[in-house]
Amino acid sequence: MYPRQPGQPGYSGVFIPEIWSTKMIEKYYDGTVLSEISNTDYEGEISNQGDKVIIRTHPTLEIHDYEIGQNLINQRPIGGKIELLIDKGFYWSTIIDDIVAKQQDIDQMNDWATDASEQMKIKLDTRVLGSIVPDIDSLNVGGTAGRISGNINLGTTGSPIAITKSNILDQILYMGQVLDEQNVPETGRFILLPYWATTLLKLSDLKDASLTGDGQSPLRNGRVGMIDRFTVYNSNLLPNYVDGSDSTFHMIAGTKAGLTFATQLTKTESLRAESTFGDIMRGLMVYGHKVVKPEALTASYVKKGS
Repeated sequence: MYPRQPGQPGYSGVFIPEIWSTKMIEKYYDGTVLSEISNTDYEGEISNQGDKVIIRTHPTLEIHDYEIGQNLINQRPIGGKIELLIDKGFYWSTIIDDIVAKQQDIDQMNDWATDASEQMKIKLDTRVLGSIVPDIDSLNVGGTAGRISGNINLGTTGSPIAITKSNILDQILYMGQVLDEQNVPETGRFILLPYWATTLLKLSDLKDASLTGDGQSPLRNGRVGMIDRFTVYNSNLLPNYVDGSDSTFHMIAGTKAGLTFATQLTKTESLRAESTFGDIMRGLMVYGHKVVKPEALTASYVKKGS
């Protein structure tokens, strides 16, 4: 093996083989769902970290009773604005020595770049999913959720809902009711569950195929599909909390209108290393996200029941 500085990784027998296979063992990545639960309506204009996107909101007009002969009250509607800051960023940077690149029998740098892209998606999902719930409308979360009813229990700190195969469908329907009371459109609704909750859903008594939107019961075909009006997504990246002795999660539901997200890989470059003989490849991604319609999202605070 070619001499190297102490602490530098050795590739002999790994990436400088004589008879080893050129196929690397497949690496499994956590599934990312951000593109399925958010809109990217404001992504096109960003270019550098620190950019700001101003989002206009519609004004709400007052409606008055009318009688013949009365003087009319004229309004001058002023819409609000929301600022979406593109103020966060991730980067990756790799280096490969010329000798290693010459002796290896695979395109290692390309493989690293592919992995970096996937790892960025995972880190991004984790970061965004962990920040959504605090910005949801207060009428759509907690122990007294429901803009009209005010009596829907979606769980609170210290009192998470214990989800079992017997009540998980009920909880999903309650979340649908919360959105209904906010007049959230039925089209395009999603619900995001931790994998254990989806397993309980598949174990539940979903005998009515019409609930799923499929042609047959999910007990027969093994696929969740649609529940009520929700498209069901799974994620291992939902944040896990410790509440007393409980391990808790949020089941998040809504429409894409609730969360906006913008990202752009602004720089990807290859260059020669200055302090050694080798090539550097690195990339930078900047992004921003914001809950722009808090009433279009809801969340249940849950734990796995026995």
